Amino acid sequence: MPYAWHDMAPEESGAFSYRLELWPHRSLSSRGFAWVIGLTALGLALPLLAVVGSTVLWGLLPFAMLVIWALWQAIRRSYGRAHEVMWLSHDRLELRRSDPGRPDRIWRTNPYWVRVGLRSGGPVEDYLVLTDGRREVELGAFLAPEERVALRDELERRLAALRR
Repeated sequence: MPYAWHDMAPEESGAFSYRLELWPHRSLSSRGFAWVIGLTALGLALPLLAVVGSTVLWGLLPFAMLVIWALWQAIRRSYGRAHEVMWLSHDRLELRRSDPGRPDRIWRTNPYWVRVGLRSGGPVEDYLVLTDGRREVELGAFLAPEERVALRDELERRLAALRR
């Protein structure tokens, strides 16, 4: 799942606190990325072997390098930097959403009043929302519907544990 819970309990007070990190799916792992770049370079190098030793090689080589660089940049850019981080403790819930090219958006509230819900009529299937009665924010819009359902269940359990 493209999210991870981190338990952060201070040793002196014994109070529980959690950090939730969410990120969009990556279509290619780091190892897969290396394979794609390597195979592309190999595929472009094979035809160039026919012109090794001639001046034609020096005319074609910059274009081959440009293709590899453009593929590298396109894949890296497709990963994006969108992510969400939520800090959850007994007296504070803070959600920070970071999107490329936009300033961070932050929502702070008291977790006692927060309710978690799934909406079927939202912009995505099983739209996951947090509300404190005054404001409503989305959470994990880039997750798959079944991941949003699982996240809702985990979040409700942790909120209930903090309210006790």
